Amino acid sequence: MNKTILLTGVILGLLAVVFGAFGAHGLGKLVEPEAVKTFEVGVRYQMYHALFLLFLGSWHNLETNGKKIVYLFILLGTLLFSFSIYALALNALMSFDFKTFGFLTPIGGTFLVVGWFLTGYFILTKKAIN
Repeated sequence: MNKTILLTGVILGLLAVVFGAFGAHGLGKLVEPEAVKTFEVGVRYQMYHALFLLFLGSWHNLETNGKKIVYLFILLGTLLFSFSIYALALNALMSFDFKTFGFLTPIGGTFLVVGWFLTGYFILTKKAIN
């Protein structure tokens, strides 16, 4: 499980760097400045949670079931939150109207909040292995 979590963190981090470079160097030529700022929010949150997954995969004091639950919430939250933001920021370039999927952003954010909450819960209730 730890290897999967760490690899997911690495992949999300790698993609965040690639998307961030695209946002900083190429996206401004294609969309409005406000869309670039929106895109950057998705990149930032993706990187935060890539780093969180690296921490989670390296944390050996949490039971496997707890780790798996937190991992799923953070992964799903990151995918729904950041990738829906990317789609919304790039909406002007697409023939499909991604605004119809705008509801995914707050759902993803809620998943992220739950993942963080559960991490704190597991720490405070000593569900961690000593």
